[in-house]
Amino acid sequence: MKHISVVGAGTMGNGIAHVFAQKGFSVSLVDTNALQLDTALKTIAANLDRQIAKGLLTEEEKKSTLAAITTHTDMAAGVGTAELVIEAATENTDLKLKIFRQLDELAPAGCILASNTSSISITKIAAATRRPQSVIGLHFMNPVPVMKLVEIINGYATDAAITRQLTALCGQIGKIPCVVNDYPGFVANRILMPMINEAIFTLFEGVAGVQEIDTVMKLGMAHPMGPLQLADFIGLDTCHSILKVLHDGFGNPKYAPCPLLTNMVTAGYLGVKSGEGFYKYTPGSKDLVVSSRFNS
Repeated sequence: MKHISVVGAGTMGNGIAHVFAQKGFSVSLVDTNALQLDTALKTIAANLDRQIAKGLLTEEEKKSTLAAITTHTDMAAGVGTAELVIEAATENTDLKLKIFRQLDELAPAGCILASNTSSISITKIAAATRRPQSVIGLHFMNPVPVMKLVEIINGYATDAAITRQLTALCGQIGKIPCVVNDYPGFVANRILMPMINEAIFTLFEGVAGVQEIDTVMKLGMAHPMGPLQLADFIGLDTCHSILKVLHDGFGNPKYAPCPLLTNMVTAGYLGVKSGEGFYKYTPGSKDLVVSSRFNS
């Protein structure tokens, strides 16, 4: 396998493209937004520069990595010769189903179709295609160039040979694969999102403030980042979407998003991506400042 296509040039998509290109794969990065593609290439270049600064990469390796990535706004051109397509679009079921119907029409017959979804059913996505045996989940963690884990999710019809092939592929790109089955939230988010939601409820109910909640989890549970800061980093809209998938999938009220989270998403306070969530983010500053909305 030498030619990978990545559909979606956002945070996850550009990270996935970066990792594969750095390991010598030819990568087509596809997005309908040409500006997003330009931004993705700049982000990849900046991340490569960080690796150079840490002594992990040479200037020549940076050049070869960037040279391995081509960008496309046309889906047919971007996936026409792919052996593996990884969809990394927004966590929206209707959008993903639409993309997979397109991929089924445009990607070569032997091409594997993978989704980077963090919670949406692989079985449901696969059912939108005529090749459900070739559809699988590849859930990379953010930031992709740094995080080692990849959740590999088997849909109901996923061929075991494809699971074995992609397990080996993860090793080729320096990742550690963990194979799981297709139930809402898989493993990572089935455990993580209720914890984040409970942290938001703890704030909502006035038990403690933002910094206190995050400090307890960092110092008491040895988490590198508190749950509220992590929610900001993931994106509060993404957290909300995943909780809705869990709530709908299990029908259990314990997964219902906290009303505070729902209000913040509705108002556009999405965390790092919007500049404010539980914390306020200023370009160029690494200071962690609690949003004035939560300061007593």
